[in-house]
Formats: sequence, C-alpha cells, structure tokens
Amino acid sequence: EHREAIDDRHRTPLHVAVYQKQHDAARTLIRLGADPNKLEIDRYDIITIASVANDVPMLKIALEGGGNARAVTSRYDGTALIAAAHLGHHGIVKQLIAAGAPLDHVNNLHWTALIEAIVLGDGGQHHVATLQALVNAGANLQLTDRNGNTPLRLAKMRGYRAMAEVLERAGAR
Repeated sequence: EHREAIDDRHRTPLHVAVYQKQHDAARTLIRLGADPNKLEIDRYDIITIASVANDVPMLKIALEGGGNARAVTSRYDGTALIAAAHLGHHGIVKQLIAAGAPLDHVNNLHWTALIEAIVLGDGGQHHVATLQALVNAGANLQLTDRNGNTPLRLAKMRGYRAMAEVLERAGAR
C-alpha cells in the first residue's frame, strides 16, 4: 500500500501532492483510494492544506474526492474554514460554506471563523469580503472571544470601520 506510506511528518503522497499543488497527482491518488481525510503531523487534512494555500481548484478536488469540510483540524482544534478566514481567502471561505463547513465552530483559542477574520485579519478588502461571506451564510454574530468581546467590539477596538459596518448592517451588537 505505497499510496498510504507516510514520511517523518506523517504526510502521505496525497498530502505531498496537495502541498505541491499537483492537481492531477492528487486527483489520481484519490481515484486510487488514498484517504482524503488523513491528518499529517500538524493535524492538517488536504482540505485545510488547500484552504491555507488559497488553492481553489485543489479544494474542489479534495471535496469531490470525499474530503470532509466539517473536520476538526490543526493543533488549535479548528477547521479549514477558520484557517481560510484567518488568511482572508474569501473564495475558499465561500467554497467551504457551500460544502457545509461549520460556521460557528469554536477553536481552542476560543475563536470562530468570524472572530479570526477580525483579530488575525488586517481589516482590508479580503478580510472584509471573508467577513461578509460568513455574515451572509448566517454565522453567529454574538459568539464572543474568551474575554467576552463580540465580533463588533473586536472590529471597533482595531479600528476596522468597514468590518464594523458589515456587522452592524447584519444586526450585530
């Protein structure tokens, strides 16, 4: 079973193909039975790897190949959606939402995708578009961080006016 051989970082050939953005290789390995939901040493599955890399075609391959958009991944007990929101990859965020990613998953930092888009974002257009996609999908606007700060308060504290406006328009308090 060479297709499930792992290296010292617990990466399968499929993980490596996804990291290297080798779309055809990934498609072939999945077709040959490689497990799309296996985690490597950092607890990343191929959906999370593709999401962090902002690799939209690879995410499509991973989802069509049986990858689970709801999986809890990473050492933060997060999700691919949280990772993509953190980076402002709004195209990926929309694709994950459409695939049923959990909108309100809380990671071990006590952050949701919505909160990560704010606290780890730069307040710029990519993170605003990410926030808008999460709001449009119905993410909970009142879940707070560990200190009881709502997303609106976090946006205002950072001076992210455009983000605050998106949240206020959606009824956040």
